[in-house]
Amino acid sequence: MSDALDATPYDALLLLSFGGPEGPDDVVPFLENVTRGRGIPKERLKEVGQHYFLFGGVSPINDQNRALLDALRKDFAEHGLDLPIYWGNRNWAPYLTDTLREMVADGRRRILVLATSAYASYSGCRQYRENLADSLAALAAEGLEPPRIDKLRHYFNHPGFLDPMIDGVLASLADLPEGVRAGAHIAFTTHSVPTAAADTSGPVEAHGEGGAYVEEHLDVAELIATAVRERTGVDHPWRLVYQSRSGAPQIPWLEPDICDHLEALHGAGVPAVVMAPIGFVSDHMEVLYDLDTEATAKAAELGLPVRRSATVGDDPRFAAAIRELVLERAAKESGREVTPCALGALGASHDVCPVGCCPARAPRPAAAGADSPYA
Repeated sequence: MSDALDATPYDALLLLSFGGPEGPDDVVPFLENVTRGRGIPKERLKEVGQHYFLFGGVSPINDQNRALLDALRKDFAEHGLDLPIYWGNRNWAPYLTDTLREMVADGRRRILVLATSAYASYSGCRQYRENLADSLAALAAEGLEPPRIDKLRHYFNHPGFLDPMIDGVLASLADLPEGVRAGAHIAFTTHSVPTAAADTSGPVEAHGEGGAYVEEHLDVAELIATAVRERTGVDHPWRLVYQSRSGAPQIPWLEPDICDHLEALHGAGVPAVVMAPIGFVSDHMEVLYDLDTEATAKAAELGLPVRRSATVGDDPRFAAAIRELVLERAAKESGREVTPCALGALGASHDVCPVGCCPARAPRPAAAGADSPYA
């Protein structure tokens, strides 16, 4: 049993997330961090920040990460996995560079990273890797020896990620009025991205239109819809749709938008909808505003009954999945045999992002991949 719970060669796990404001005074500085280099005026950022101001200027993401940290530490302790867990953000405190500096001071030399994004994409994977490279370069400039960093593989099809979402959809269906439940449509939602970014997500040669980003979400949607059919005996129609678009209108992004989709469903006579945010690990601002506020208001305007299913959050099954992924990667790095756990048609994702995977608009160094300058 002790061998199974050996995380060697790793001496720490880093939870790496996006970050969010924790009060009204944080909103514009936070958005300045997110949009740095794009030349967006402060007045425009104040307009964008209205989503946050509606909720007191507080994004729920930091508290949700604290809850996930607690769940991970509890699971690790209960199963005898002695691996300290740290937390760093890309855009707000605790900042990634500060956390890595703390880890180096604590003597951590081989770090495994858990990003709060389950799928392949530039913004969900490579951009995190670029931020890691930036932080490692900052430490080196301070005269510190950068630690070696690896990143956990994409976990979109791990049962510990899927099972809580399946239960969430089932609970939402059960909460619909009985007269409309059997005919309910399931709208699986994720963050829209530019179609050009989607097409180049994952190793380009291995995926079709929409790249790994769309393919992975479709695989998850199919798995959840199949599980719902097996448990309820009802074959609910479904579609993958998108939300939270933020780009210039002349640039093509993945469609349809959830609000447009609700209008189309209502026009087609669909009696009810379950919105299932499979693209999000927790109920952060994109879920709280774009689904619970905006899309729900659109459904009310249409007279269309809707329910929004739960994200994974700090579900104990997700914490257990992360433990399993840590041990899986540690076993591989130590030369031990291991069978990766993954459901669906796509199998387990790659452990090391290959060269050219999810390329940036302008080339930048990225850590924790085959092209990492910090091997």
